Amino acid sequence: MRLDPSAIRAWRSLVPEERRLAADAFLREPPPELLASALAAIVRARHMRPQAVRAMAPEERAAALAAVRDPGEPLAGSLLVALHLAERRPLLGAFLDRLGLPHDDGVMADETGGPLEATRVEEAARELVSRFPSEQVRTYFSVLLLQDPERWAPLRVVESWP
Repeated sequence: MRLDPSAIRAWRSLVPEERRLAADAFLREPPPELLASALAAIVRARHMRPQAVRAMAPEERAAALAAVRDPGEPLAGSLLVALHLAERRPLLGAFLDRLGLPHDDGVMADETGGPLEATRVEEAARELVSRFPSEQVRTYFSVLLLQDPERWAPLRVVESWP
């Protein structure tokens, strides 16, 4: 199971339906600092005027954003996080529960701390793969590594899995 080293590569690895879910979730509550980047990505990809993109219906804007192949690293990362927080909370919660980490419906309550114990992480990862689609697990682990490479370094063990 190869983890993606960048948010853009992880974004590109999603099937179109997943990218659409991510774009829908992102645009429901866009981070103010990234909304302009999202609109600009659509402008570039569709060769449209900014005013036309702002006038698009929400569903059309989400479809356009989902089709952007290279939204840039920060925007791709936010799209991936939006996907997980909107669509994959059971996966997040199951993994954090198995690790014994406090969370609120899949959102870690305490993001401080160093790397986790490798054996515990590997056991939790194996259990997660047995319960959820492996591509969803791979994307989630990639996002965790992108957000905090030191803390989640033990997840690299899954790269040796078939």
